[in-house]
Amino acid sequence: MSKMSTVSGRRSDFKKYLQFFWRSWAIQASWNYERQMNMGFLYGIAPTLNELYPDETNPEQVVQKKEAYERHMAFYNCTPQTSAFVLGLASSMEEQYAADREHFNPDTINAVKTSLMGPLSGVGDSFFQGTVRVIAFGLGISLAQQGSILGPVLAILISLVPAWFVTWYGGKLGYTMGSKYLTKLQSGNLMDQLMYVCGVVGLMVIGAMVAGMVGITTPISFESTGLVLQNIVDGILPQALSLLVTMTMYFLIRKRVSTGWLLLICIVGGIIINALGVLA
Repeated sequence: MSKMSTVSGRRSDFKKYLQFFWRSWAIQASWNYERQMNMGFLYGIAPTLNELYPDETNPEQVVQKKEAYERHMAFYNCTPQTSAFVLGLASSMEEQYAADREHFNPDTINAVKTSLMGPLSGVGDSFFQGTVRVIAFGLGISLAQQGSILGPVLAILISLVPAWFVTWYGGKLGYTMGSKYLTKLQSGNLMDQLMYVCGVVGLMVIGAMVAGMVGITTPISFESTGLVLQNIVDGILPQALSLLVTMTMYFLIRKRVSTGWLLLICIVGGIIINALGVLA
């Protein structure tokens, strides 16, 4: 096994916490429809990867750095404020992997990220979007209607203060918790068990996303008999068409079909389904 040479004069933990804090605020700056916040997450963890693989004249480190960059280009979607926790934890895991590449499975990094997306998004969106924002702007609008400049000021402050605390301490907790407990997980088969659990949770998250975000229905019905095809499909398996389309797209992606062709298939397929509905 080749030992990983790390950069001398490593950054302080405080600078790492600043990295997780500031860069999580920009995690949606390059949001895209294919993998959503993946490029923002890579931007957030890039300083850690650059620190772990600093020697660009070393071919082995260059390959390892490219692998790490590609690893964090996977699909990612989570509340920005709680993403700092994931950034901190993923950074700690990357450091563990760089220190012991023989015994650390890098697949666990994305598995843990995937398993955290659903719970942290549920808590984060409910708290920041469903609670804090409603209270902040409800109070702000009330004061603004009375002509008070405190309306918009308080709305912004009430929104920012909780977000600041959660983002800062979330990144710190994720990093320190990872550094503290990942060594313990390496003993025995705990890491394999964690990988299995994360895989199960990740599949549950993806399944929930398919049911909640992919709304594929068929308008086909037959007036002469009163038969509505969608009702029959839902009676057999709700969201069956959404699942079928998702698995078809997954199959095509595995076959390396380009995104342009996938979009064209979706557009043409939608037109055909609607045309069939009209004809029926």
